[in-house]
Amino acid sequence: MGISNKLIIWYQQNKRDLPWRKSKDAYLIWLSEIILQQTRVEQGLSYFNNFIEKYPNVVSLANASEKEVLNLWQGLGYYSRARNLHYTAKNITKNFNGVFPVNYNDILKLKGVGEYTAAAISSFASNLCYPVIDGNVYRVLSRIFGIEDPIDSTIGKKTYKNLAASLIDKKNPGIYNQAIMEFGALQCKPKNPACENCPFMLECYAFKNNAIHLLPFKEKKIKQRNRYFNYLVLINKNKIYLNKRKENDIWESLYDFPLIETQQSVQSFDELMSINYNIPHSIHLIKKSKEYLHILSHQKIYATFWLVSGKFQNKLTASYVKCSIFEINNYPVPKLIENYLKTLF
Repeated sequence: MGISNKLIIWYQQNKRDLPWRKSKDAYLIWLSEIILQQTRVEQGLSYFNNFIEKYPNVVSLANASEKEVLNLWQGLGYYSRARNLHYTAKNITKNFNGVFPVNYNDILKLKGVGEYTAAAISSFASNLCYPVIDGNVYRVLSRIFGIEDPIDSTIGKKTYKNLAASLIDKKNPGIYNQAIMEFGALQCKPKNPACENCPFMLECYAFKNNAIHLLPFKEKKIKQRNRYFNYLVLINKNKIYLNKRKENDIWESLYDFPLIETQQSVQSFDELMSINYNIPHSIHLIKKSKEYLHILSHQKIYATFWLVSGKFQNKLTASYVKCSIFEINNYPVPKLIENYLKTLF
């Protein structure tokens, strides 16, 4: 029995019951794929349900404001996905008469969509024969076939692309793509894969050669840098000051507090004032938070929140948005800020 048949049989017996698998609607499939980029299914499921409840079709999503979309996305991270989602919905409404395209090349031209996502949507929605290659697929193929080419190298990407194309079930590409991705997510996991009951145990190179922990290979390692954020939480008469993040920022269009970045952790408010002379002496510290650690792909953020009161000078607050503390939940914020707000109100 071939690899594709084994994968499909395994999938039919072990697949998770997920709502987007019950539909051929390319909009719903696209929405699920964008949400699941950089996100586990367990976390993304509730977001998918919330989105389709509020925006059941691409036109309703296009008609929403960016602020509304970001607010619904809050907590998922990688917010460029949400901005691209909104932009693409507008594009489809304008240029495709509100009907989500199912042709691979049309999908590939959409903002925020790469080869993997285009292959997933076109194969799941229209059973077109384009193999998906994501982290799960890399792992499954590298272990079964013992591929040592790095997955982030030009040679490696070509090797995997050719192999994936040769393995895909030509009659059932959509089911096959679902199967190999699900197999990597549930069976051939990054750590502690279920090798003892794997249908490929006898032919798997990694299992036979004790190389499960080595494959797949990666050429480059991400270097993280440490950053130290000091947020001024300015509250006056039930009003709070927020900062709207600007363009070319991972938190673009989200809101946080006035920020002072330092070279290391700051221990006292007097020390912070000595570092940044724009803090007026009329401001008084109410409470210093614990230090929050927020990990992103290329950086670790150590954040401290300084809750302060007093007379705020215009030069300190002129560029910030002032809102009621009772309306702050209407503003989309990064997860780091959300975690702090839970302790404040």
